[in-house]
Amino acid sequence: MSDLKQTPLYDLHVELDAKMVPFAGYEMPVQFPLGVMKEHNHTRNAAGLFDVSHMGQVIITPKSGKLEDAARALESLIPMDVLGLKDGRQRYGMLTNDQGGIRDDLMFANRGDHLYVVVNGACKDDDFAHIQAHLSDSCDLQMHDDRALLALQGPAAETALSRLIPEVADMSFMDVKTLPYKDVELWISRSGYTGEDGYEISIPADQATGLARDLLAMDEVEMIGLGARDSLRLEGGLCLYGNDIDTETTPIEAALNWAIQKARRSGGDREGGFPGADVILSQMAEGTVRKRVGIAPEGRAPMRGGTPLFADSDSAEQIGSITSGGFGPTVGRPVAMGYVTTELAQTDTTLYAELRGKRLPVRVAALPFTPANFKR
Repeated sequence: MSDLKQTPLYDLHVELDAKMVPFAGYEMPVQFPLGVMKEHNHTRNAAGLFDVSHMGQVIITPKSGKLEDAARALESLIPMDVLGLKDGRQRYGMLTNDQGGIRDDLMFANRGDHLYVVVNGACKDDDFAHIQAHLSDSCDLQMHDDRALLALQGPAAETALSRLIPEVADMSFMDVKTLPYKDVELWISRSGYTGEDGYEISIPADQATGLARDLLAMDEVEMIGLGARDSLRLEGGLCLYGNDIDTETTPIEAALNWAIQKARRSGGDREGGFPGADVILSQMAEGTVRKRVGIAPEGRAPMRGGTPLFADSDSAEQIGSITSGGFGPTVGRPVAMGYVTTELAQTDTTLYAELRGKRLPVRVAALPFTPANFKR
């Protein structure tokens, strides 16, 4: 793994006896000695600390000094309402391509005089080049490789983090704040990607291990790896870029209509104007051939991404496939997501997955499998 990058917490992971694997060009911890199942359950019941420093942190500053200019510029690349986002608030978004496909999904925040954007690690260099190419006339961009990113997730996250930074207790879901900690500046959002309450914390790279140790000293907090992060987001019905969404998938096929605000839809104040708008808006009006759904295998065998789906036990025509799957520790059974033809996407429809040459029944399930626990 010598050609892989290391996050600022790499030495701490090794010290904690993590199992390290390649992920998004980095050496990342897939699990710690606690094990994936216990790490998952600890996050659902207390607080889990995740290293997500591989992700890209981008600052977009308008050259005019007017945030609305940066907001309008970013709206030319994403189908979200950036202009209407209030100071101190964050939204989920997607970069789209001319065919309506998803280049990447991301989070973007209004921080008063600039926008703060967090993109996926595997896509961050391409994303930065793409945004730079389209926004450089009106905005200055900076990728902050000098900062780490930690996620503290779970019902005890507020209790734990507020011991160190009391102000975080007053934050609601998708609030963002800049707060001091031991003479450094933290960029904190009340968000995450587990379906649980929690925070994402950007911190100067050389201070990240110290903050992690301060949190891990608390009884509520355990270090959590990529394995449990995946099972948590899957139970939460949250897409993993490269698995459940990609450049061949539109937001409407992915059932992400909710992320496109009224202002950017047909008839809205700023209708369209983003890559693939004609495809995406027509799909919103007319529907799609396929749709992302939850899949509940009826047996005990987990079904992984790539598993083909059929309408019945002997049909030759494949009607979809699983894109993410595994065991859901909270629900106590296998869970999955995938794409099926729209006429078969209704909840409780019985389908068949082909696993090792056998057709096994599965059920179309409502998402999420585990209710979200955000602080509204």
